[in-house]
Amino acid sequence: MQTPLPGREVRGSRTGRPIMALLDLLGRRWILRILWELRGESLGFRALQERCGRMSPSVLSQRLRDLARARIVERDERADYRLTAPGARLLAALLPLHQWADDWAQSTATGLPRASRSSPKKRSARR
Repeated sequence: MQTPLPGREVRGSRTGRPIMALLDLLGRRWILRILWELRGESLGFRALQERCGRMSPSVLSQRLRDLARARIVERDERADYRLTAPGARLLAALLPLHQWADDWAQSTATGLPRASRSSPKKRSARR
C-alpha cells in the first residue's frame, strides 16, 4: 500500500486534497499510537515497539516508513525516531482530542442519566 501524501489519490478520495491524505494516513492502524509515544522523546525501534504493545516488527517498520515518507517522523543522530517539526505541529493539533477524551471518560463515569447519553434507541417489541 502506498504512503498517502497530498496530491495523490488515497483511500476514500481521488482528489489528492491534503486533508484526505492526512486522514488516510492517520487512519492506518498504529499510526496514532506511534505519534503519541513519540510525543515527549526520541525512541529507538525496540523501545517504541515495547511501548506499542502487540505491534509486530514488520508493521512498526512499515508505519515508520510511511511516517518518514510523509515527513512526520525522522531519525536522529543516534538513529532513534523522533517527530519532525511538522510532526510536532500535527501532534499539537491532536492534543485537544486528548483533553476531549479525558472529559468524555469522566462524563461517562459520573453516571449521567441514560437519556442524556447518546445511544441507539431500542425498537418496540410490537410488530
